[in-house]
Amino acid sequence: MTGSDQPGSARLSARERFLAGARAQGLAPEISRFPEGTRTAEQAAAAVGCALGQIVKSLVFLCDGEAVLALTSGANRVDTKRLGELLGGTITRADADGVREATGYAIGGTPPFGHVRPLRAVVDGALLGYDTVWAAAGTPDTVFELRPDELVRASGAEVADFATG
Repeated sequence: MTGSDQPGSARLSARERFLAGARAQGLAPEISRFPEGTRTAEQAAAAVGCALGQIVKSLVFLCDGEAVLALTSGANRVDTKRLGELLGGTITRADADGVREATGYAIGGTPPFGHVRPLRAVVDGALLGYDTVWAAAGTPDTVFELRPDELVRASGAEVADFATG
């Protein structure tokens, strides 16, 4: 990809940037839109009719000031102490501006890949227990379905123990 076709290009809409990022990873996801919103894991699970644990929360944290991505099951919470031990630094949560700067997407619509720059990513092992999972597709009212192995591969994430149920 070059120029305005890159996932982080400002010329493309969030949906177009997400789809470009998915294509770059060899994926062709079907995006589902829910006008009532899928900003939270609970909203997304209710909208698609899946278990809360099948929702991928794409959460941006700072590890000693560097943006990192924690892909967490909707049924779990990030244990920031464990995450810090895993990543070797002090963890703080990125604010809305920090999330947008690091990923190019708004909170509630951040996909697990296709960001403006590569982020170190970890994935909650609980997501691997499902046949399919659902993640944000670039906007707070869109999601897409994929297999956990596709999530790990496309995000470049390391499977790790950093979440609590």
